[in-house]
This record gives sequence, structure tokens and C-alpha cells, in this order.
Amino acid sequence: MPLLTAATPSVRRREVAAPADDLGQAALVGRRRPLQWVVAIAGVVVLAMLVNTLLTNPRFEWQVVGDYLFSNAILRGLVLTLWLTAAVMVSGYLLGIAVAALRLSDNAVLRSVSFGFVWFVRSVPPLVQLLFWFELASLYPRLSLGIPFGPEFVSVQTAHLLSAVAAAYVALTIDVAAFASEIIRGGILSVDRGQTEAADSLGLSRARTFRRVVLPQAMPAIIPASGNLLIGMLKATSLVSVIAVQDLLGATELIYNDNFKVIPLLIVATLWYLLLTSLLSVLQFGLERRFSRGTRRADRPSLPAVWRSNLPVFPHRRPRAGR
Repeated sequence: MPLLTAATPSVRRREVAAPADDLGQAALVGRRRPLQWVVAIAGVVVLAMLVNTLLTNPRFEWQVVGDYLFSNAILRGLVLTLWLTAAVMVSGYLLGIAVAALRLSDNAVLRSVSFGFVWFVRSVPPLVQLLFWFELASLYPRLSLGIPFGPEFVSVQTAHLLSAVAAAYVALTIDVAAFASEIIRGGILSVDRGQTEAADSLGLSRARTFRRVVLPQAMPAIIPASGNLLIGMLKATSLVSVIAVQDLLGATELIYNDNFKVIPLLIVATLWYLLLTSLLSVLQFGLERRFSRGTRRADRPSLPAVWRSNLPVFPHRRPRAGR
């Protein structure tokens, strides 16, 4: 026993000293992440269960989904959804630019009015705004233009002034304008003030400075939020079905109220929304890459590289930098 005790330290010293001489030849071993693989396997299992239920549950009635996916009523509703989304976004952003300009004005009254507009519209749910404009005739049976407490010059009956589509357009445009104004204002404020001062020193006009200096640098901050707002508005147009506008969801409801195929018709609407939002996401990604070319990190790994680096289950040997 004493011999073992005396010999043990020397043996251990040799075991530790031997690898120290070959540290330059030691291979790098990747860090083990067992929890990530547990989560990944669980995700694959859940995905497999989802695919299984989609393919084996007869209540989805995929045959009915295929019959109505390209029906005339659904396509007409789809066209109305696209038109309403495009019209609301264009009008809302034009109004939002004006509101953002007022928020950035040196006039305290204009700043207060624009702030009140943004505060009020963002505080009221879009559905409430939609119902308010649809029921405008109940509050104001007649609208007139004239001198307060004096004669009226023009008056109009509001009973047939706003149709359901017009009410949806007005309500959603005002809602988009409030959010768009904050997106634009935030993008402009993200540009360093020294850029504007440098442009002024070169003798550029304010319009040219904004167009050539401020706006290109503000776009990387404006585009992601604007893309999210566009996708959100595309989905928010489904609210107009509440006031009997036959958009994509409204046409779907009209059909399943007649044939009672609720789930298949909702799947039809879901598939179209998935397709449209996916296309808008690709467009947003392309615009973000275009306007952030000078700010992207060159060393950021691509998605395939990240996937390849995390693919092996067992730790892999990485080549040394000197080789």
C-alpha cells in the first residue's frame, strides 16, 4: 500500500505532462448541447404528429377545401381583400407622413394636435373604429359645412353617404395613419443630426437633404416596421366581415353559412392568408437587404452554415487555424 501511495503522484504527473507537450496537436472539440437536441427532437415529434393529424383526420375534408379554394366567390373576396389592403396602406401612409411632419414641427400647437390624434387612434381598437364609421348616420344624420352658430353653406344626409366598404376604408386608413406616423417619425429620428447639419453646410435645400440624405438612412429602420404593419393590415381586413363586407373571410362565412362546412371553408381562408403573408414576408426581406447593404455584418453566418454547424449529433473535430 505505501508503494502505491508513493508511486501514484509520479504516475499522475506523467499523465498530465504528456498531453501538455502535445497541446499544439490537440483537436478542438465542439461544445456539447444535449438540451438543444432534446428540444429539437421534441419539435420534430410534434411536427410529425401535426402532419399525421392533417392527413388522417377526415373532419378536415380536404376534398371540400380543394373544391372551394379557387371558387369564384372566394376569388372575388380575395381581390377585395387585396384592393382594400393596398388602398388603406397607400392612403394611411400619405396621411401618416403628414402627421409625422406635424409631430416633428417646431409649432407646439401642431405637435399637440398630432400627438392627440395618434394617442386617440392607437387607444381605440380597430373594430370599434370600424363600427363607429359604419354607424356614423346614427350619430350624425346630417353633416353640414358653414359658420359655427351661423348659416350653413352645404349639407348632406349621411344615411347613404358611407357604404360598408367606404366605412371600412376610412376606419382602417385612420388606424394605419396613426401607426405609420410613429414608424416614420422613429425612422427620421434614428438618423444622426450631424448628417442634416453636414448637408446644410453644403448648401443643400431641406427637400433635397431629406430625399438624398435623411430618407435613405431612415429606411432601414422604417421598412421592417412597415412590413409588419402591412402584414398586420392584410389580416386586419378580415374585421370588415363584421359589417357584411364580402372580403376573403366574408365570402368564406357566406359560403359556410349556406352549406355548414365551417372547418373546410376556414381552412380555405387560412391557406390564402398564409400564401399572401408569405409573399409579403419575402418582399420585406428583399427590401431590408437592399436598404441595409452598408450596415450588414460581413461575418454573420448564413442559414445553411448555421445548420451545417449544428447538424452533427456527436462532437466533431474542427481543423486548427494553422492548417
